[in-house]
Amino acid sequence: MEQINAIGRRKSAVARVYLKEGTGKIIINKVDLTQYFPSAILQYVVKQPLELLEATEKYDIKANLDGGGFTGQSQALRLAIARALVKVNEEDKKALKDQGFLTRDSRAVERKKPGQPKARRRFQFSKR
Repeated sequence: MEQINAIGRRKSAVARVYLKEGTGKIIINKVDLTQYFPSAILQYVVKQPLELLEATEKYDIKANLDGGGFTGQSQALRLAIARALVKVNEEDKKALKDQGFLTRDSRAVERKKPGQPKARRRFQFSKR
């Protein structure tokens, strides 16, 4: 099997994933998964598509993460891994789609408008 790449995005985070057969190592920005995401919840989010397909020990994953915060990066990485797994085996698409791992969460921060302190917050109104 050759190397398969995929991309995932969430908020302002971008994850580029390179997947190949291996022993289950996940390297993010040249650092191990447990060091990059110390939180067990974020590690769980990243591994969700692999655990669903029972493929945690089948593939080595190398990822480049850029932009966003920890949550956005972990969810972008989850989407990228799910997309790469579909490229490996098209039959897994239904299982991943049913869990919502192939759906791009399009929510992003609303832009700040001129004449206001934030996106929706207005300056205090003064009658006099």
